Amino acid sequence: MAEKVILHVGSPKTGTSFLQDQFFGERELLREHGVLYPGERFDQHFLAALDLMQLKWGGLEADAVGAWDALAAEVRAWPGSAIVSHEILAQASREQVARALETLGGEVHVVVSARDLVRQIPAEWQENVKHRRTRSYADFLAGIQDAARPTILGQWFWGVQETPAVLERWGSTLPPAHVHLVTVPPAGSPPDLLWQRFARVFDFDPANVTVSAERANASLGVAEVSVVRSINAELNGVLPNPDYRALVRENLVHQNLSKHRTSAPLSVPADVWTWADGLSRAWVAEIEGRGYDVVGDLDDLLPRPALPYVDPDAVGLPEREAVLLRSVTAMTLEAARLRTVVEERDHEIADLHRQLAPLYATRTYRLKQRLVAKADDSRLAARGLDLYRRLRG
Repeated sequence: MAEKVILHVGSPKTGTSFLQDQFFGERELLREHGVLYPGERFDQHFLAALDLMQLKWGGLEADAVGAWDALAAEVRAWPGSAIVSHEILAQASREQVARALETLGGEVHVVVSARDLVRQIPAEWQENVKHRRTRSYADFLAGIQDAARPTILGQWFWGVQETPAVLERWGSTLPPAHVHLVTVPPAGSPPDLLWQRFARVFDFDPANVTVSAERANASLGVAEVSVVRSINAELNGVLPNPDYRALVRENLVHQNLSKHRTSAPLSVPADVWTWADGLSRAWVAEIEGRGYDVVGDLDDLLPRPALPYVDPDAVGLPEREAVLLRSVTAMTLEAARLRTVVEERDHEIADLHRQLAPLYATRTYRLKQRLVAKADDSRLAARGLDLYRRLRG
């Protein structure tokens, strides 16, 4: 059984993809230092979280069956420390939390990473758009400010972003010293400061893990996210989810638009900033009295002065034109690449057929063909075929 299990449960948009990329890429080096990051697939922890929480996720839940038990068994079999990390675990119910803690075994430490709400709100809406949603920003803002939380969107947002509630659900049965809150530094901080904070709570020397130069999950600007939302409206109900993930989310958004953002960053209107600031101050006061291990500064959870607000619902065609051109270009280049892949495969298949043609022409091969065809409706021929295959091994 693992001596110590560090269970990182979110929240989303707090450097989680970056962290998981580092751990997965350096998992062999971590093993050499006695630390297990389980799973051979890069998305193994995501599938395990889907399985634990019984979530539907665009068809991926079919791949997740049994994933949590498999991952937990790997952790229990490891003699040193182990790390499990995925941000959607932040929404787990108390029953799911209890099952997770029980099946992992060992001394479990829960880690929650959190960022100020004024940055989280537009980031979560953008993430919704990247997952095929078409809801306007105005509707999104109205939905999350509704205290009744009547919508699935509002329930999801607060399930993963209400930091005191996430800490309480995951930490209520653990000693406070085993519950760690990592605060995301404000904009303008040294670029490696968050990594240093994660290193402290995950108990490893950051010098032992090579940090990638490029961080995952870069952001879109107002024009980019406006264009993607329009694309979603055209493709929803037409393009299957696996194709959307590969062509739109991965190729267009992650590999192109987010790497070359040209429009203003997403922000929040002044009234939303005021509301988020008041809520954040109440959260900080609540967390201060609980005795958790805070890595960073609780003041990092308080919003900084708001950026100039540009309404992503009202982006005009002139601002969208450059993004539309880049989108068409990116998708055309990807289509050309895929066409080349198909042509190369077709050439390989044709070469194989040419190499096999002399074999197909032999009398022995033609006899085998007739025997195989006859075996479908003749018991004697079927026995003869079976005997032939057993003799040939």
